[in-house]
Amino acid sequence: MDLDQGKQKYASVLDLIKKSNVRLDHLHVQDDKLVMQGAAPNDAIKNAVWNAIKAVDPTFSDLSADISVDSSLPAPTKTYTVKAGDTLSKIAGELLGNSGDYMKIFEANKDKLSDPNKIQVGQELTIPS
Repeated sequence: MDLDQGKQKYASVLDLIKKSNVRLDHLHVQDDKLVMQGAAPNDAIKNAVWNAIKAVDPTFSDLSADISVDSSLPAPTKTYTVKAGDTLSKIAGELLGNSGDYMKIFEANKDKLSDPNKIQVGQELTIPS
């Protein structure tokens, strides 16, 4: 495997790394394996990178990946505009995959919200990753 082949095969992983603020310290080929070394902003992103690697090749026999966590890296954030009928639980269910994570959204928006049960149509909320 050469570097271009490795980049092509693991393009979806490299795209996720770029979008997720993962710091990539090394990307090269050694002993016919693609070597990736870097740091993710948090465990959730690190796990997402590993899931993406396994989706490309469950054995990842041609890859050596060392992804650590560096919490000083900024985690990417999304914004969401509140619509009629929304609740933090509903938003958490749709965007975070678990309606019980509504307090994560509340915590990320304490500058705008005083009560998790009081959101208003048109409000821009920060959605943590």
